[in-house]
Amino acid sequence: MKPIIERHDTDILILGTGGAGLFAALHAQKAAPNQRVTIAVKGLIGKCGCTRMVQGGYNVALNPQDSVERHFMDTIIGGKWLPDQDMAWRLVSTAVTRIHELENEIGCFFDRNPNGTLHQKAFAGQTFDRTAHKGDLTGIEIIGRLMEQVLSRPVEKLQEHRAIGLIPSQDGSALAGVLFIDMRRGTFRLVRAKTVLMATGGGPTMYKYHTPSGDKTMDGLSMALRRGLALRDMEMVQFHPTGLLAGDETKMTGTVLEEGLRGAGGYLLNGDNKRFMFDYDNEGERATRDIVSRAIYEEMRQKRTSPYGGVYISMSHLGPEVVAKKFQGMVKRCADSGFDLASGLVEVVPTAHYLMGGIVVDVDTRTSLPGLYVAGEDAGGAHGSNRLGGNGVANSTVYGGIAGDVMGVDATKMNALHDVDETVLDEELARAIAPLSAKPGNIQDLRNRLMNVMWDDVGVMRDASGIKRGIERIAALKLEMETVGVASNNLAFNLSWHDWLNLQSLIHTSEVIAKAGLSRENSRGAHFREDFPDAGPMDQSYFTVATDGYSGIEVSREAVKFTIVKPGESLLGADEAETLVGAAQ
Repeated sequence: MKPIIERHDTDILILGTGGAGLFAALHAQKAAPNQRVTIAVKGLIGKCGCTRMVQGGYNVALNPQDSVERHFMDTIIGGKWLPDQDMAWRLVSTAVTRIHELENEIGCFFDRNPNGTLHQKAFAGQTFDRTAHKGDLTGIEIIGRLMEQVLSRPVEKLQEHRAIGLIPSQDGSALAGVLFIDMRRGTFRLVRAKTVLMATGGGPTMYKYHTPSGDKTMDGLSMALRRGLALRDMEMVQFHPTGLLAGDETKMTGTVLEEGLRGAGGYLLNGDNKRFMFDYDNEGERATRDIVSRAIYEEMRQKRTSPYGGVYISMSHLGPEVVAKKFQGMVKRCADSGFDLASGLVEVVPTAHYLMGGIVVDVDTRTSLPGLYVAGEDAGGAHGSNRLGGNGVANSTVYGGIAGDVMGVDATKMNALHDVDETVLDEELARAIAPLSAKPGNIQDLRNRLMNVMWDDVGVMRDASGIKRGIERIAALKLEMETVGVASNNLAFNLSWHDWLNLQSLIHTSEVIAKAGLSRENSRGAHFREDFPDAGPMDQSYFTVATDGYSGIEVSREAVKFTIVKPGESLLGADEAETLVGAAQ
């Protein structure tokens, strides 16, 4: 029997309640006060998503000795000349406005210097100390205050509503709405809207070691692929160098020990207690995340490891009291897993942290499907092949606000909602209920195997033979998954069902990551091919574009447009220092 689908209408629909989604809701409500605004989230508002987990901080050029131009150049060079330069410029320039909005309108309190200015700390890959923060719990501060603002406004909230399909209009000319599962009741709900923001977050949890929570499974990107949208830079999976390594029996393994530890002067030591980073890069521990992750991975391959198989981070030389004061959250996190960060050694491992790739968008967050907008980690382009630590939460809040403004204006201009394509609606419904009629099986075993495949074959260091092996193993898991079902006697909070849907999204996007990685036959940023170790000519830079059609996943290439600055050029004056790290102290 076909399940009943409840029908609901709104004007502006926002998927996700991280930094991008909550900022979009506030801006949309302000830009279009007469339009209905609805936010929907897989979990609970303010209690889920990746922005809440941000520790390090928010990159913004505020110091008179710093500049937006310097921040832009750091972003472009850090991204190895692959970022969409117009998006990167919009990011760094609007971040200045957004940080003041966070403080003066949203109510965030960030750490300050004795003279009252914002304290900005050092982060790797940047030529100025520009990372504003709230201790090492910046994300909780931002999300907590955004949540308070959203909850106080006339915004409709659909909590524990899982988006499972983008539904186009009858003529296919635009997006008409989104199909959800109401997780609390196990029922289906179709929400039509004039404009829809995808801000579901990326979350590369298909890797053995990963930082996001396990329910972050790239659902948004999988939905976009099924609707024919193009994804760019999908091979660019960022591994944070210092994920906590505390054994397989704890969920704390993989969680981030923030960038600021290395920025403050922390050392990385191998299993022989030897400081090794200067063997790989002149910047040592302050090299960009991709370089540090590869260095750690190589130490692991050479068996120079800690007891759990990683390396150590050491902070004690900075003074235990100093470390305990500056990094209270990190000290507590390590203590919970049996480590003493302030005066001892803590085991760490590269951990899948962020996806630079995402849906192709313009600087106003619009996509090729009218009515669909994308902000935050779901959107590709701003970071290129490597995201600077501190640019992530800036990206989410900057583009979330832009999306809200643009959607508000666009929704106001539209007179009526679209009728939905009932055929596509039925297809998405059938896809979601497919496991309910199959024999229940071990979904977690399949997911564990996928995580090992991606870590071993499409991980920190790659080559053609490994990636091809990974693609074959992913395909086998995809076929096997079709035979595995879940119990269907009670669909309310049926977590096995949602585990199945999570895994389907992960397998889908894992195939794209692997095929994009095979297509890129050079090494840029987070993507390193041992069989193609050269970066290639910067002035001939390209980005990969992946689509899912009748022939399956296909990957093509498009040339990077150097709209603001070309390789070999700079926006900095000839008299400006190459780096000003520490200049503000």
